[in-house]
Amino acid sequence: VSSLNLSTVYTLKFLFISKNCITFCKSMEENVLISHMQYFCFSIFLMFCLITVSTAFTTPTLKTKSASSLEAWKDDTVVGITAPMGYFDPLGLSVGQSDETMNIYREAELKHGRVAMAACLGWYVTAAGVHPAFNSSLSSDPLEAAKQLPFVGWVQFVLGCGAIEWLGEQIKTRPGYVPGDLLGTAFWVDDSDEGWVGYQNREINNGRLAMVAFMGIYVQDYVYGEYGDNIFRAS
Repeated sequence: VSSLNLSTVYTLKFLFISKNCITFCKSMEENVLISHMQYFCFSIFLMFCLITVSTAFTTPTLKTKSASSLEAWKDDTVVGITAPMGYFDPLGLSVGQSDETMNIYREAELKHGRVAMAACLGWYVTAAGVHPAFNSSLSSDPLEAAKQLPFVGWVQFVLGCGAIEWLGEQIKTRPGYVPGDLLGTAFWVDDSDEGWVGYQNREINNGRLAMVAFMGIYVQDYVYGEYGDNIFRAS
């Protein structure tokens, strides 16, 4: 199964969870004081976000090796296991997985983290009114801008993403490929370099934060109509 198809499945899973959670929030607001209900709904959504981060961006595989294989992988891995959480897997999704599967998980985590970081940046650039494409006629609200985007713009977007996915799949076939290392840095430096390990940890941690952050940004705009930096504004 290609990474593009996997990404599509993960995205649909996230949107399904988001839609149902948001529908629940809106229905509850009709019967309870809105000020209290907004806080409650947003808290519920954040709980779903944490679960989604742990489950939506992983691929289902058969458990082929014992827990000892996982321990060996953790011992060999110095990237992504950072304080204060250490090895964070509250749902036990990695238990009994092979080294190959764990590398797929790491690849997926890096890819979604990078996309989420770019999405957060792009969101606030658009929200600031910086969107020169299409004669600057699109809304500064990113969700509204997505609705207003012409068909040719969506074609360019899909083809561009497809080209990047295809290129990534070709790069992965080279000997000695390390998950997420699309530029071939592993040929010049390895994880014995503390500086390189620190750089990778910063990327992973910022990507993890961005995935959760973008889910919050999305629901903030969808439920409350606030696409800037505040969810609740003083009346």
